Amino acid sequence: MDPLPLAAVLGLVVGLILALTGAGGGILAVPLLVFGAGMSVAEAGPIGLLAVGMAAALGAMLGLRDGLVRYRAALLIAAAGMLLSPAGLWAARQVDGQWLGVMFALTLLYVAFRTWRQAAGRGAALGTDKPVCVRGEHTGRFVWTRPCMRVLGLSGALAGFLSGLLGVGGGFVMVPALQRYTDLTMKSAVATSLAVIAIISVAGVATSAAQGGIDWLTAAPFAGGALAGMLGGRSLAARVAGPALQKAFAVVSALVALGMVAKALLS
Repeated sequence: MDPLPLAAVLGLVVGLILALTGAGGGILAVPLLVFGAGMSVAEAGPIGLLAVGMAAALGAMLGLRDGLVRYRAALLIAAAGMLLSPAGLWAARQVDGQWLGVMFALTLLYVAFRTWRQAAGRGAALGTDKPVCVRGEHTGRFVWTRPCMRVLGLSGALAGFLSGLLGVGGGFVMVPALQRYTDLTMKSAVATSLAVIAIISVAGVATSAAQGGIDWLTAAPFAGGALAGMLGGRSLAARVAGPALQKAFAVVSALVALGMVAKALLS
């Protein structure tokens, strides 16, 4: 298949996964490029980050329209993430490609495990304690305290570092953090996470582009496909999203992770 249509099709799949499974679904962008386009993790990372960031920006704008995005929290988290994203890019260049693939696979296995637990109803216990970030009864805005700012800042820093290191958006970090440490609904947590991913991605993509680390002939159709998939998948998500879909995503993620380990160790 011609590289340009192939990249568009792979991007479309990423957008659909994001729309159907939420902010953490973009982690499959890099494996799709590794297996589908024959790229290394280091090559695929910036392209995956660009596509996931653009699709997340679209989702965040729709969330803003619906009043779901807590934009002050998103800006705080993203600011911490943008500081660490270049550090992740630097670390990715220092690590051997084989071990970078293994690290990505282990991260993907964690996402698969957590998604399965959540779908099975065993992930809610994380939020049983009173959250450190709560909204005012009358304003609906967060009451900013030092513990609240600290946990959100640290979560953003971790998401930013991983976005630079592995080319992932960081939704699999942000959504659980917002669920555990805030009193946001799931829809609001996902929408706010998408806003964070969109902002953090700017730093990683800009740094990579400045260093000539993005193959734009692949990146452009891949990102375009991701946007189309996100738009098309939103209407589908309302009909098919649920525990069964989350479990299917977990199984696919686990299988892809095992495939990446095998590829890394046998190459």
